[in-house]
Amino acid sequence: MKKLSLLLCCCFITFLSFGQAGKTTLAIIPEPVTTVIKPGQFILPKTVVIQAAASTDMEKAATYLKNKLTTSTGAFVTIKNTFAAPATIKLLLYPKQDATLGKEGYHLWVTAKGIIIKANEPAGLFYGVQTLVQLFPKEIESPQVVSHVKWTAPCVDITDYPRFAWRGLMLDVSRHFFTKEEVKQYIDQMVRYKFNLLHMHLTDDEGWRIEIKSLPRLTTVGAYNVKKVGEFGNFSQPKADEPRTYGGFYTQDDIRELVQYGKDRFLNIMPEVDVPGHSLAAVVAYPELSCTPGAENYKVRSGEHMMNFGKNGITALVDNTLNPSSEKTYAFLDKVMTEVAQLFPFGYIHLGGDECAKNFWAQSDSVKALMQKEGLKNMEEVQAYFEKRLEKIVESKGKKFMGWDEIIEGGLGPNAAVMSWRGIQGGITASKLGHEVVMSPTTFAYLDYMQSDRVMEPHVYESLRLSKAYQFEPVPDSAVAKLILGGQANLWTEQVFNFRQVEYMTWPRGFAIAESVWSPKEKKNWDNFYPRVEKQFPRFNEAEIKYAPSMYDPDFDASMTVDSVMKVTLTNEIPNLDIYYSFDNSYPDRFYPKYTEPLLVPEDATQLRVITYRGKEPIGRMVTMPIAELKRRLQKRE
Repeated sequence: MKKLSLLLCCCFITFLSFGQAGKTTLAIIPEPVTTVIKPGQFILPKTVVIQAAASTDMEKAATYLKNKLTTSTGAFVTIKNTFAAPATIKLLLYPKQDATLGKEGYHLWVTAKGIIIKANEPAGLFYGVQTLVQLFPKEIESPQVVSHVKWTAPCVDITDYPRFAWRGLMLDVSRHFFTKEEVKQYIDQMVRYKFNLLHMHLTDDEGWRIEIKSLPRLTTVGAYNVKKVGEFGNFSQPKADEPRTYGGFYTQDDIRELVQYGKDRFLNIMPEVDVPGHSLAAVVAYPELSCTPGAENYKVRSGEHMMNFGKNGITALVDNTLNPSSEKTYAFLDKVMTEVAQLFPFGYIHLGGDECAKNFWAQSDSVKALMQKEGLKNMEEVQAYFEKRLEKIVESKGKKFMGWDEIIEGGLGPNAAVMSWRGIQGGITASKLGHEVVMSPTTFAYLDYMQSDRVMEPHVYESLRLSKAYQFEPVPDSAVAKLILGGQANLWTEQVFNFRQVEYMTWPRGFAIAESVWSPKEKKNWDNFYPRVEKQFPRFNEAEIKYAPSMYDPDFDASMTVDSVMKVTLTNEIPNLDIYYSFDNSYPDRFYPKYTEPLLVPEDATQLRVITYRGKEPIGRMVTMPIAELKRRLQKRE
């Protein structure tokens, strides 16, 4: 009987632990593997001692935590290497590895008496610190000391480790240049949510952003264009006398500084040099790299129309490709790869390969001669010839070659890794061919896409709502799972002109990607996720980081009734919000009509205005939808 009672008691305790673990009172992103909430709370004293062993990597986590606590709480924080002194917070490594945690996992115990974080490696301690910071009040994110805050954290036991080793964000610094300090800010924001890879898109038609000492014109000429503001891709042609002073580049010292900055936060930086297409900046600097006569007259693109994307493929109005048939191209790439490989310790170099317009190749006698010499049947095989030669160059520098999924089309090189962006099929195909894959499909992971209705956002090709981004699954059912390294989201910056917009486009969709690549697949749950996202918004307000409130904007769907009256259906992305509306050009609040069923548009109405509320408080933005826009969408659908 005693044994039965003991068994029932153990089961009851287990049930309680499981139930606590499922609660949403803790707004941690990404969701930890297991969380058990205990009674009580830890109160941060005015004098804090952080215990960490005397090693460079251990001190990184300790110093990060010290700076965080000192900046916002005003506490006096010291780091002690000795184990004899009593400590408020202990950062400890397991003497014998805990097999469940791997290299980046951690255990976090918060008790009323103190805090312990244990891990196999210093990276795990750093990620444990990120979780601990999220347990403190939102004011912990303030860049100044905040008084009159009770600095407490709930008592918890957390066990956590990542699902994937590759957890990345890509920042396009070519379309618009972002300073070294802005890139550091982006790294700081990334590591809060346990991203460990920044993919820097360093070269494109609009600018070459990395100093190559053996090829100085890449930055003296290729890094600058004419400043334009408006809708990228539709800019007017720059005039001959307009100054080409807009842009910039990173010196090699800048790159070393950024790499070290990331390393201090357990984040790697992967460079991308996008070739053979998207290479106009390089061609302008060194016209001999082109197979097209007259390339010496080209200018770095400022955002004017230059590419046509049609059902029959991609064509360029000017030749923005490197010549695959010229040895000058491969000598150029060897110089570039030599210097890039020395600057970036990360094991992979991304070489692009996407959206290569081949119409100028098809007109080139030298490319035709190459095809005949090498037995290449089509332009895809010409590109594959280029990629395989480039792969050998990259490998000669001790690095691994990676490219966008177009590199599959003419036949992959023997060791190439693939980043799948045109949906998931490229990644599935590559994995079945035995190649490593990183998933970054447009469907879920393109942060340049509009995140609300197009009347509220800079116009780009598609929309990607937060709830859709949260559906990102890096391992499709038919892929070879062991070859999927992980996933990342990509922020192309054609329509992103400043760093505040970088933040706005990244967050909160970056939260969705972070959870997709860190948390267990079975723990992902939208109804649990969006309340945690909302809890991050006040923290971002404290940190003065911009984010998009698009999750509060409704979707608009127009249709016609049998009586030829336009009907508008409004749908919220998250539940328990009320929508108020007007057709009379005034600005609605909660005393206006509340949306309860599809709206019939009055005959002479010119616009529909809506705003979302939670109770008595406005929570969404005022959205103005022109009726003409709804009519346009109906016509397009027909």
